[in-house]
Amino acid sequence: MRTSLITPALLGTTLASNPSTYSKTTNNPLPLIIWHGLGDSASSESLAQIAHLADTIAPGILVHIINPTPDNAPDDRSATFFGNVTEQVQTVCTQLAHHPILSTAPAVDAIGFSQGGQFLRGYLERCNKPPLRNLITFGSQHNGITEFRDCAASDFVCKTAMALLRYNVWGSFVQSRVVPAQYFRPAVTTAPKGEDDDEYQSYLEHSNYLADINNEREVKNAKYKANVARLENLVLYMFENDTVSIPKESAWFGGDVSSEGRAIGLRDRAMYKEDWLGLRVLDERGGLKFRSVPGEHMQITEEVLNQTMREFLGPYKGGVLPGDEEDVQSEEL
Repeated sequence: MRTSLITPALLGTTLASNPSTYSKTTNNPLPLIIWHGLGDSASSESLAQIAHLADTIAPGILVHIINPTPDNAPDDRSATFFGNVTEQVQTVCTQLAHHPILSTAPAVDAIGFSQGGQFLRGYLERCNKPPLRNLITFGSQHNGITEFRDCAASDFVCKTAMALLRYNVWGSFVQSRVVPAQYFRPAVTTAPKGEDDDEYQSYLEHSNYLADINNEREVKNAKYKANVARLENLVLYMFENDTVSIPKESAWFGGDVSSEGRAIGLRDRAMYKEDWLGLRVLDERGGLKFRSVPGEHMQITEEVLNQTMREFLGPYKGGVLPGDEEDVQSEEL
């Protein structure tokens, strides 16, 4: 959904001059990359405001707003509805790895709005060059969605996408072309893994994106776990009054329900107890942060962004960089 920054006035978009290269000893703030949500565009005014706000908080910061289209199309809104997410993530991996400035940074920070959050997590798990230091997500669907959004009467792109989703969500055509289908995950009502749920089994078999990056299939990817565990912080914001992203608890990797009707939080899930993604390791050292803010989906106040950026943006502070360790290959855990 389009990012809505609640601010009294439109901010400018001119940022301070950026360094031509980075090093581990520079005092410049690490770059910030942003991936926007469904129905938004990399060229939107709200993202320009956020970029300027970041420069106010961390003067001299390089802000890179992701455009996942191969040709860097001026309007990438349609790509938020239609496209293969795996291919989009790979496109971004290539773009960032070859960026003349970002590629020289010892690490970068990242903010993902709505679906952009789980797409950045895919970048982290699969590529991570340049490596992420902090990943901050707002209203992201880390545990998928169980319902599809309503569309504005005049939004025919949205209406077309939603019609395809409802027609055959597990079909290969939809799973390879309709973006929200690739993070659709059926409601799981049998604890702990939903192994008796036929639709959950269809999800495991056919999901083009989410089942893979959540390491839910039998064969786990150890690289995914290692890369998540290397983060300094994973900050998960949930909107308390969210009626767009269902379930809203997906922002915290939640949303499943036990056979007794009890909500299952992340720490009670097999993915945490067995640590499929490195979230438990991250949590045990204080790097997994659950936060909530009042309001509807993507209604973000300038105050919240200010506080978040002040806390998590800034220069490289030393220590082991994410990605410094030897790459870990896929294996069955």
